[in-house]
Parts: sequence; C-alpha cells; structure tokens
Amino acid sequence: MEGGCEAAERHGEADSACEALRLLQIDPGGPAEPQAGGTAPCSRNVLRKQKHWEKVIMAKKRKRTQERERRKARQAEGRGTTEQQSKRVLKAIMKERLLEAKESGPRLCVDLSMADRMTKKETSRLAAQIRRLYGANKRAEKPFWLYLTEFVVGSSIYEECFRMNDGFCNYLMDTTEESYLDLFPLDMIVYLTPDSENVLEDIDPKKVYILGGLVDESIHKKLTLQRARDQSLQTARLPIREYMVKTINTKNYHSETLAINQVFDVLSTYYETRSWPAALRAGVSSGKGYVLADAVN
Repeated sequence: MEGGCEAAERHGEADSACEALRLLQIDPGGPAEPQAGGTAPCSRNVLRKQKHWEKVIMAKKRKRTQERERRKARQAEGRGTTEQQSKRVLKAIMKERLLEAKESGPRLCVDLSMADRMTKKETSRLAAQIRRLYGANKRAEKPFWLYLTEFVVGSSIYEECFRMNDGFCNYLMDTTEESYLDLFPLDMIVYLTPDSENVLEDIDPKKVYILGGLVDESIHKKLTLQRARDQSLQTARLPIREYMVKTINTKNYHSETLAINQVFDVLSTYYETRSWPAALRAGVSSGKGYVLADAVN
C-alpha cells in the first residue's frame, strides 16, 4: 500500500509540472519513456523543456540588462551634449563681452618694460599673475580689454608665459612689442602705482590704466612712479588708506603694494559693484596688514 501511495504522489507531481509548463505555453507532449524505479512518464521531457525555458528566461534578462545599459549610455551622451552646448554658449558670451570691452573700454595694460630687472623666479611669478589676471577678467560680467606691452619675442617673460600658461596663444587680448606710449594719447593714460599722491576715485571707460609688470622681491621704492613721471603721465593709487586701517601683526608688516592680479581684482570688482569697500575686500588680502575700517568698529 505504501509503495502504491508513493507512486501515486510521484504521478501527481509530474502531472503538476506538466500543467505548469502548459500554462507557460510549453507543450509537455512527446513520447513517454518510462524509467526503472517508477519514474513519472513525462519527466525527461519536462526537465528538457524546463531547462530550455530557463535558458529563454536568462536570455530575456540579459537582453533587458543590455537595453538598460544602452539607455543609460544614451542618456549620459545626451547630458554630455547638453553640457558641451552650455560650455559653447558660455564661451560665446565671454567672447562677446571681451570684444565689447575692446571697442568701448575700459582698457588695462600690463607694462612689461621692466621685465629684464627680474630674476627667473620673479619672472615665473609674474607669468602666473598674468594667467590669474586673464582668468579673472574672462569670468567677469564687465571685463576690461587687456594689453601686454613691450612683450618682446624671445624675452624671459615671453618664454615663461608660453611655458606656464596652457593656451596662452589663444588668450583674447592684445600683445605687442610696442610701448603703450605708441598706442595711446598721453591724456588717456593713468599709471597705477601705490606711491602716487592721487587717489583713484572712479574708473573711466575712456581711460587706459597701466599696471607695472614687476615682481620685485627687493622692492625698489617708487620705481613705477618715477617711470610715470619721466613720461609725464597721470598717476593714481588705490584708495586703501581711505577705506582701510592697519592691523596689529607679529611682523608689524603693512604694504599697499599688490600683485597685478590683486590690483585687477580690486578694479574689476569696483567696476561691477561701484563699491570700494567691496572691491578692496576682494583684492587686498589680510596678509598685507590692512582691514576695512568698518571691520574694526
């Protein structure tokens, strides 16, 4: 009796498997091949078709996975295209702003006539400052048009600018071996020097502002001021003393001499905001020994 019950149970399991395959639209038909030990009649056929069905399922899963990966790749490519388009738009806007400044001002000139006074280390630092100045101007909403004058081919500063600054030849600015005196009328030129007695009160788009391209670690006093006087030029200094006060520091160090990119940060911020406190905050670091007067009140 027990053997008969077990055989009946096995027949029932085989029938259930066959029925499941029918529901999956797999035909369990075929010649029955009874096996020793009382195996259910269609079990071999069931197992064969079950393995086939598993392969079909796995193939469909792989296909879905591949489709998802392709879809993600297309989406990523679409995002990349959008980003590239955005970069192209921003680059076009930047170029338009710079060319507008070339036509209508304001203009800023870096005087490189004193570059031969510098050591190799100082020359490298000046080249780095020119790169930072150009980068800040390119990002500005109201940029200046830039000039590098007495930028002599083969000179140390010429070689360093091309060596240190990627894409330097594509910078949107004017470079020339000529002096600014050959390019602009004297009454349009304002030489910015920290030793001037005149305070720069505003930025006039019709003027050309000159920065001395000099990184001098030995600090030759009044060098740029004397050069401007010899050329009968107007001079001006940033209003650091008017808006800032000296701070106490361990070295008792206070200096109004800024790197050319720091001077530009002051000029650019003022030209956009018309606020000297905001401009001086942007360009005068605490290491110079000065803070805004309202910061100590």
